[in-house]
Amino acid sequence: MIIDAHSHLWLRQDTKVDGKTIKTLKNGRSIFMDEEVQMIPPFMIDGVNSAEVFLSNMDYAQVGGAVVVQEVIDGNQNEYLQSVMERYPDRFFCMGMAFNLDEAKNVHNKGFRGIAIPGHRVHESLHTMMPMFKYMEQEGMILSMCLGEDAHQIGEMAEVIQECPELKVAIGHFGMVTTPSFKSQILLAREGKNVMIESGGITWLFNSEFYPYPSAIKSIREAADLVGMERLMWGSDYPRTITAITYKMSYDFVTKSNKLTEQEKSMFLGENAVKFYGFNNLPELPYIKNMSE
Repeated sequence: MIIDAHSHLWLRQDTKVDGKTIKTLKNGRSIFMDEEVQMIPPFMIDGVNSAEVFLSNMDYAQVGGAVVVQEVIDGNQNEYLQSVMERYPDRFFCMGMAFNLDEAKNVHNKGFRGIAIPGHRVHESLHTMMPMFKYMEQEGMILSMCLGEDAHQIGEMAEVIQECPELKVAIGHFGMVTTPSFKSQILLAREGKNVMIESGGITWLFNSEFYPYPSAIKSIREAADLVGMERLMWGSDYPRTITAITYKMSYDFVTKSNKLTEQEKSMFLGENAVKFYGFNNLPELPYIKNMSE
């Protein structure tokens, strides 16, 4: 069974970050930081990045479940994601957006079992969020955290892990694998027994190399040697990454590699995430042959 540990959903983008505009246009385009970009595939003409379209992609690619995280560039999607997890509880593990204790209590009361924080866009110290992290640890919630290259912030994250040893933490974007911070972020998995690393965005980070991403495979091998394959999970960063490749291509470069064993592939692509997030009642998804085959 394949589990996607890093994906996004939204109805519309309409927000500002650092004074710059992010806003849905048409034909899959958005204004992003005041620039027009192809945010999602052009066939998503209304700009709606819905659970139903994602489920169709998941079923085709035989992906049983997905973790939906949030990013401030998409605006707060708590209301929409609450409806998604109510309608599709067996397929999606949705993360709420919160930045302080009161907000964390609110999203927990709405049924969210995790909180996603784009730490690379947070300007204050992570220490200011410690009451929230303690609350999450107490309530058995999962923290999804993406970090930038800042060594000080990575050090703060290590302190959070040590202060909250029972808190489940998933470090995103595969530790910003193409940057100098890669190894120090991967090694955060050694700081606590409940810390995982997920690869959301890995195809974006190696976009210049493109499919089948041999350097991405090399980095997965390196991370496994540093912290063990049992600490690693696959993530796609859907839907932004599928403007360049298909959804299935975002993981089948792993299945086709001869640098990983079949057991390592199974752990990375799904087994670890099933255990970490507690997925159950996943559907059996048979392979459907393409008409062109």
